[in-house]
Amino acid sequence: MPRNEPTEGTDGWDGEGSPRRRKAVRYAVPVAVAGLAAATIGLVPAFAGSGSPDLPKISAQDLIAKMAKSDVQQLSGTVRASADLGLPSLPGGAGGAGALGGGKGGDGGSADPQSKLMELASGAHTLRVAADGPDKQRVSIVDKAAEYSLVHNGNEVWGYDSGSNTAFHHTAPEAGKHGKQHAPKDLPQGLENATPQDLAKQALQAAGDTTSVTVDGTAKVAGRDAYQLLIKPKQTASTVGSIRIAVDAANGVPLKFTLTPKSGGAAAIDVGFTSVDFAKPAASTFAFTPPKGAKVVKGDEAGATAQREHGKDGAHGKDMKAVTKDMGGLNVLGKGWTSIATVKGDGSGLPSGKGEGKGKGSGGDAAAFLDSIGDKVHGSFGSGRVFSTRLVNALVTDNGTLYVGAVDKQALIDAANAAK
Repeated sequence: MPRNEPTEGTDGWDGEGSPRRRKAVRYAVPVAVAGLAAATIGLVPAFAGSGSPDLPKISAQDLIAKMAKSDVQQLSGTVRASADLGLPSLPGGAGGAGALGGGKGGDGGSADPQSKLMELASGAHTLRVAADGPDKQRVSIVDKAAEYSLVHNGNEVWGYDSGSNTAFHHTAPEAGKHGKQHAPKDLPQGLENATPQDLAKQALQAAGDTTSVTVDGTAKVAGRDAYQLLIKPKQTASTVGSIRIAVDAANGVPLKFTLTPKSGGAAAIDVGFTSVDFAKPAASTFAFTPPKGAKVVKGDEAGATAQREHGKDGAHGKDMKAVTKDMGGLNVLGKGWTSIATVKGDGSGLPSGKGEGKGKGSGGDAAAFLDSIGDKVHGSFGSGRVFSTRLVNALVTDNGTLYVGAVDKQALIDAANAAK
């Protein structure tokens, strides 16, 4: 069977043909790809067929243009989900999603979308997804013992956990006043975006002079013919080895997303359909009424309660923007795949474990835990600890300054040395 010849690079093309857009994209932080993985989902697709279909040759530029022009807004299907980010385990058995703040969830309880969002950062999951334009989406996480569904219909969002018979409800009262309806802005969007299309968009935003983009053959995904777009960072300090996106040959919809770390091994993030249908889903798909006896938690009230209870306790009750402002603000060093986000510390530094209070819950206990998951490093900046996953590494200096990115440890040390 003929195989698509690689078409090198997108150095003179930005995915939309605009020089202004290309320049902006080059300075986008590729850590968003890894951050999306860490804060949202990784999905491993199962092929619904085998072999490489015989398709006409296409260049990388034309394939990305096909994706950009795709106007598919209606679909339904099943996604097989799995992530292997190499997140550290925390004391008490928490790990994976727990390391990211998962667990029982926020004030919305087990039905809170944020709680389920974090659970998808590790392990294997099966999801059923459906969409009918920008105002109607449904994602259901199917577990052996229970099912969780997030339903967005106009200005309303419902989350329902069948295991605890708990529903989370949020309404945006201002939505629809001017003829448009959108999901409430203060809800996490990751679950609604649990499709390969959204991860592919994030990856392509990094395309520029730091990236090689080629067409690398064809594949059969969910029973459909697809081209394989291969994205590789040119910057050697990146922890990302490659990103492979299977694009529907007929309509340009990404069907599969696979991110492999430079260190090799299993994919850290894979996203793909096991079955997909591009027909309009039934209207009933997006209708939801809590079952009889279900506990209903109102999202607005839960958020207000959290603000009252935690507003005086450090970072609790604050969003990330407020937290980074308190810490001195977020700054981005470098460009492309080796961009590093840095937040200046307040000088208090990491727990040293010296002096009093080495018992449980003390600074000494915290320091011992940090030593167990972080590597001590030194440089002209002083000293600190590097915390590593398969994709994202972070350096926290002893004065509390944070450097984080999808880069290797030496790149973080070099950035801290340069900024001293």
